[in-house]
Amino acid sequence: MKIRSAEEKDLVAITGIYNHAVSTTTAIWNERVVDVADRAAWLKTHVEADLPVLVAVDEADQVVGYATFGPWRAWDGYRHTVEHSVYVHKDRQRAGIGQSLMVALLEEARQRGYHAMVAGIESGNTGSIRLHERLGFSVAGQCRQVGCKFGRWLDLTFMQILLDDRLSPE
Repeated sequence: MKIRSAEEKDLVAITGIYNHAVSTTTAIWNERVVDVADRAAWLKTHVEADLPVLVAVDEADQVVGYATFGPWRAWDGYRHTVEHSVYVHKDRQRAGIGQSLMVALLEEARQRGYHAMVAGIESGNTGSIRLHERLGFSVAGQCRQVGCKFGRWLDLTFMQILLDDRLSPE
């Protein structure tokens, strides 16, 4: 497996992974699937903002997962913190792909000078919570019943990791 920056040729696979998560999981709290044009605009926005979109590809150069991060909150005071997303193809989960993407994503965040990374995880997603714990994230809190999907309320667990040991932002 290789991890590299996403390219336009990867958008069909990224769209498929995203839409599967939308349609069948609570990993994404959106309820509408998207088309490749939507993901192309999404990728363009990330590239223009110098935000990474990484893909994991197998030996045949097929995308088996992707990961990215973006601003955690819109206000200036949060500029040193990012929130990430990582998704793996349904047939390739639990094979270390998510962890490899996360390790690469953490390095991207460090290289860009971010101080903290936040994860918002549906509280019942114990696999994702355990993955984040293995990578050094800790639970920062839980918000009960702040989302809904598939006709039920969802709880959100926030996890975070500090990316450096700076005592002040400057």
